[in-house]
This record gives sequence, C-alpha cells and structure tokens, in this order.
Amino acid sequence: MKSVRENTPVSPEDAESPAAAPVAKGRKREQGPKKSEPPAPDAPSSDEAWAYEVAHAESSTDLAPLVGRNLRRLRTQRGLSLERLAKASGVSRAMLGQIELGQSAPTINVIWKIARALGIPFSALISTTAQSGTRLMRSQQSKRLASHDGSFVSRALFPFDEPRRVEFYELRLAAGAIEEADAHPPGTMENLVVTVGSVEIDRGDERHVLAAGDAILFEADVAHVYRNVGAVDATMYLVMTYAETVG
Repeated sequence: MKSVRENTPVSPEDAESPAAAPVAKGRKREQGPKKSEPPAPDAPSSDEAWAYEVAHAESSTDLAPLVGRNLRRLRTQRGLSLERLAKASGVSRAMLGQIELGQSAPTINVIWKIARALGIPFSALISTTAQSGTRLMRSQQSKRLASHDGSFVSRALFPFDEPRRVEFYELRLAAGAIEEADAHPPGTMENLVVTVGSVEIDRGDERHVLAAGDAILFEADVAHVYRNVGAVDATMYLVMTYAETVG
C-alpha cells in the first residue's frame, strides 16, 4: 500500500530554513542590573562550550522550555538515560540535564547532535504539536488516498504532520478489485486485519486468504498485492511500522 509518506511531496528540512528553527545563538551577556539567575550548570567540555548558554527568562521567543519538554519525552520513550544519550550524541550529561530543565537554550548544532542520536528529525525537538496528549481527528478532515479508478481508498488515522515510526490506516477495496503495492523501505512491517469481506494477500511466492476477523503480519519491503476475492467491498485496518522515523 502506498503510505502518506510516499504520496506527500517532500518539503525542505526545517534546518535548511533559518526561520524554521529560531534557536538561540551564542551572544555576550547583556549589561544592566543583576537579576536572579538559574543555578550555574556544571561546566561543559571544551569542545561544546561555545554552544552553551543559560536561557533568559524574559525572552518571549525562547525555545528552551519547548525543546526541554520534547527532549525529555523522546528520551524516556526510548528508554535512554542521560548518560547513554550523552555518549551517543557527544553532548555532555550536564548540558542535556540543563536543556531538559529549560535552563539552557541549545544551538542548532547541539539540536542536530541530539536529533541524530535519537534517530528523529530536527523538527521533532522544536515542534509544538506534541504538547497535547490528545488529538481528535474528524472523519471529514482526514487525509484520503485513492487509486485512479477509486476502487481502493486508504484513510490515515494518525497525525500525518508529526514525526513517527508507526502509521494506522483504514483501507477499502472494491469487490473484485486489485491493489498492487511497491516495496516499502527496508525493515517496514505491515500488520493488517480484515473486518468486512475476504482479501487475498500476495507477497512474492506467498499467498494468503483472509476472511473477516483474520489478521496478518508481514515484511513489506518487497512488492505485494491486495486482492478482493469476495462479492462485497472489503474493509481492512492496517498498522505500518517503519524501521526509521519518518515525517
């Protein structure tokens, strides 16, 4: 099945547009009356000292709290300690801790290092969309993909504008219709359940017929075919899992 990823035009990376990542740059401390400062962090290593800065609380455009929340969420989701992430990213544990607390505004270079270590897009660390724990997706607002003759329709049941490794679809295949799918990226898995009708899944030399209630899990990094072998339109639900983060 063609996914949203494969049917959506690729846009330039956020990092290529300076406006897309208004992270703080290194700057001299402003002169003026002394204000209360956050506790001084541990001294970073010499190779990253240029990238370290204590966030200014009065800055309305400061991304430090946002990056900190996203970093803590993404790190804990992957079961990584600060020590392990520090080794993988080359950013000191002290700096990572300060970033998560919102007391350090990392530069673009530091965000790139962290993103690469976590295996996520740059934008995932500066995105505001993940702040809400609940996302309601109305049927009339969902993204639908259809074959040229309309016999095959897929509806995305996930926020397709966010970084992800898993996608969830509702699929409808007309009676007697066939949908041929190209190979997906290496490591892609499809987990499909038929809820209405009968569907045959061909993958290479393999051929499986699924009735309503049957499910199948297979590696989708080779060409495969969905064939409605019943007399009624078929409905299926598909969970597609990628080896790497997309979006």
